[in-house]
Amino acid sequence: MSFSLDHVREIAERVAQSSGLILWEVEMKRAGTVRTLRIFIDRRPEGITHEDCSKFTREVSTIFDVEDAVPGGPYVLEVSSPGLDRRLFKPEHFTEFVGSLVKVTTRQAREGSRNFEGRLKAFDGQQLTVDLDEVGSRKKAKAQGGGVVTIPFSEVEKANLVPEF
Repeated sequence: MSFSLDHVREIAERVAQSSGLILWEVEMKRAGTVRTLRIFIDRRPEGITHEDCSKFTREVSTIFDVEDAVPGGPYVLEVSSPGLDRRLFKPEHFTEFVGSLVKVTTRQAREGSRNFEGRLKAFDGQQLTVDLDEVGSRKKAKAQGGGVVTIPFSEVEKANLVPEF
């Protein structure tokens, strides 16, 4: 059997749903011979606890073992919250966080830059509208030129929330 991240994601999604959790993302990283399977979970609106992570880890690892979902030798399983500066991957992530501060890196330069930080004003499933004048630091806004930028979702290389305190 070969490794399938989609199969691992399906199992993690089932376990998350049965526990009242949200599966944020699943990723497999390799550093030399060490494989690390990272699963990010969340709960709305209260967030997750250490106990949530522990319980999820016990349940999901048992199913991974029974189904041999992670063949190919040993691996490290890490389960955690996506954090305050969570990465936004899916269209539903952007929809959920309209109104939040975001940092977006595009695949190609747009308006002379690949990096934009501002308030996510809208997301229609196809493109993000980011107000560059609404950032935590006025210096950053001036460096970007300010204003509003529209970024096609297909051009987003990386996007993260910017924590507000």
